[in-house]
Amino acid sequence: MAEQTSETPAVEIRRYVVGPIETNCYAVVSRGHAIVIDPGAAGAEIARELEGVHVDAIIATHGHGDHVGGVKALADATGAPFWIGEPDAERATHSGSPGSLGIAYDDDAPMADRFLSEGDLVTVGDASFEVIEAPGHTEGGIVLLGEGVAFVGDTIFKGAVGRTDFAGGSAEVLAATLRRLKDRIPPETVLLPGHDETTTMAAELRTNPYLVG
Repeated sequence: MAEQTSETPAVEIRRYVVGPIETNCYAVVSRGHAIVIDPGAAGAEIARELEGVHVDAIIATHGHGDHVGGVKALADATGAPFWIGEPDAERATHSGSPGSLGIAYDDDAPMADRFLSEGDLVTVGDASFEVIEAPGHTEGGIVLLGEGVAFVGDTIFKGAVGRTDFAGGSAEVLAATLRRLKDRIPPETVLLPGHDETTTMAAELRTNPYLVG
């Protein structure tokens, strides 16, 4: 499991690349507390990496198995609650079964302890993130927008966007979401996607064919 760490004075963001299709899982750590975003296939390993840190919540940007397959193990190890957008909550509880790519993941996610929706605020230590509903890749996708950084799940990738040919996906809905995100996410924001490389909103507005114009 690879790890990449970036830091600000009081907030640390750790990236773990996990599972058969290399999902980016993130931990935001501040003042001895953390939130974990998209614990794919490595919930128990992430719990060990965060030993000594109190995990306040486990958050999924959407309900696909490569993003929630580790939720159960991480929740069992830490006692942390699981939060997700309501339209994806049921999908997450079946996420351990083989999906559209024929890949099975660790476990079905448990039922959510909280549904996240537009305008909710998630805080951990000195960091806070606004929830933006971002359907299109799935019905219940969300983006977490913080100061200078956004966790965008499978909504935006470097030079691309999430697939819409899976169950619950819609190219038209995703296009509408992208139009909203162009107005909501400041250009200087660093985008932390669910797969592949980190980018910035400014770079995607210049070069991503789904965002240009």
